[in-house]
Amino acid sequence: MLLLPVMPAKAEQPDIKCPGNNTVEMRWCASKRLDESKAALEKKLSPGTLKQWREATKEVCSAAYRPYLQGTIYPQLVVGCDDRLNRVLLEEFKGLGE
Repeated sequence: MLLLPVMPAKAEQPDIKCPGNNTVEMRWCASKRLDESKAALEKKLSPGTLKQWREATKEVCSAAYRPYLQGTIYPQLVVGCDDRLNRVLLEEFKGLGE
């Protein structure tokens, strides 16, 4: 199960400079980066392929950080892993001249 940081109900962006200075800020920054990479992939992949990708990255990242499952850092590690894998895939879509 992936736990994401609890965010305020307001749509206002907190005054945080990433990568953040404490756990809450670092989680917020990691969550924002993941949102960005997810949005970019939504433009590149079909809904079915995107669903398969998300399931695969969730499984891989959960397995990679399973030793930290009981730690408070676990959610941030998994979110960061998902984002890094998304960004690697996005790089594969770039043309040779980019």
